[in-house]
Amino acid sequence: MRLVRFYLPLRDNAGGAFPARMFRAVEAELSGRFGGVTAHLQSPASGLWHDGGEMHADDVVIFEVLTQDGDRDWWSAYRARLAHDFRQKSILMMLQPVEVV
Repeated sequence: MRLVRFYLPLRDNAGGAFPARMFRAVEAELSGRFGGVTAHLQSPASGLWHDGGEMHADDVVIFEVLTQDGDRDWWSAYRARLAHDFRQKSILMMLQPVEVV
């Protein structure tokens, strides 16, 4: 089994909030495709990172999906689509093997 976890920003780079419908669309697509999704929407996390010598910060929400195969091609394409939709240079997405007990 694989766990896919990724982080989406609450706001664009100009500080404008993304509409809630965008996050609901991600939930709907993932739950429809994989049978379930966990979205940590009520307690945003803070993300900090360096890019080009500058410190950047975002409030982010975390999405998690458990899947049997971890289709890298599909997830890579989905990651690129999320980056486009959320107007980001990149979206942090992790694919980890897990053992469900």
